Amino acid sequence: MHIPFHRPYITEDEINSVVESLRSGWTTMGHKTFQFEEEFAKYIGFPHAIAVNSCTAALHCALLVSGIEENDEVIIPADTFVATAEVVEYCRARPVLVDIERDTHNISPERILEKINDRTKVIVPVHFAGQPCDMDSINEIAKAHNISVIEDAAHALPAWYRGSKIGTVSAITCFSFYATKTLATGEGGMIVTNNDEWAESLRVMRLHGMSRDAWKRYSEGISWEYDVTRLGFKYNTSDIFAAIGIEQLKRLEWMHVKRTDIANRYNAAFKEEEAFIPYEVKEGCISAWHLYPLKLNLDVLTISRNEFIGELYKRGINTSVHFIPLYKFSYYSNSGYSSDDFPESEWVFHREVSLPIYPGMTDEEISYVIEAVLDIARANRR
Repeated sequence: MHIPFHRPYITEDEINSVVESLRSGWTTMGHKTFQFEEEFAKYIGFPHAIAVNSCTAALHCALLVSGIEENDEVIIPADTFVATAEVVEYCRARPVLVDIERDTHNISPERILEKINDRTKVIVPVHFAGQPCDMDSINEIAKAHNISVIEDAAHALPAWYRGSKIGTVSAITCFSFYATKTLATGEGGMIVTNNDEWAESLRVMRLHGMSRDAWKRYSEGISWEYDVTRLGFKYNTSDIFAAIGIEQLKRLEWMHVKRTDIANRYNAAFKEEEAFIPYEVKEGCISAWHLYPLKLNLDVLTISRNEFIGELYKRGINTSVHFIPLYKFSYYSNSGYSSDDFPESEWVFHREVSLPIYPGMTDEEISYVIEAVLDIARANRR
């Protein structure tokens, strides 16, 4: 049996929606993009949703509208995807790495406090695997120090924090629609905000700073003329991606139930095995379960995390690791950071294995993964 790490859940509805866009003759940002934005904003429960071509683009634009300037500092988790850091440098600001919590893999509020100074302007909490960060503590810190909060919710659609849907907790939140995400359009992202002024700036910023996009210029019988009112970027999405997103959004809740069911089966199977530390969600939080990050108890195993992954691969099961901490990369190795500065990130990194979890997994596939994981652990006990 071969089980990929991820398989997108694509139906005839998505295919037909894309074909409709192709046949319409309009494939760039247009009617379907605006429809997707409207429906996404309604689903989240916030006034504005601005579609872009990636969550990286979303984070970059969110930092800019928040007023980030050269030499400012932005606090981010040490254990995250590199995009969270690189967008800070796009703004000529400095990413400040903070250690994570061992159980949730989310940024530690206590460690945030240690890094705040007069140059700190933004905190970017990343909701790892779909579990919300401790937003009460983070927002309390931010308010006390007059710092903005931009949520990186690339993993967290849909997720809830103390009864509030992620996307409504802070003034601005960024989502991802990359191929492996809980709503997958191949590529894409969305910025949601309740700030009218930011929303208008974001719509202009995502397309070269132009005052009117192509849809408004060519499809409504209005003059072709436009102005460039600010520095902008080529960050717009297309109607082809939006066509997929519209259909994915309709079954998002169902896909979330399927992911949650798989995570619950994994937890039930692994919780009694001493070789594993299952990933659990804290009270008051509902995870999107974008990932299922199982940690290995290396004290009772004779093999490493990498060897464990290799054994799974031999059985046709593809896995991943989330993430390689940023300070381990060559580019960031000269930033003055040491692995000794991030003991929790180090501990998690050497033990974490991300198992397959996606809505289309069959009962047979889920059972096969569980049996293989347990069998490898039992065969390699100390």
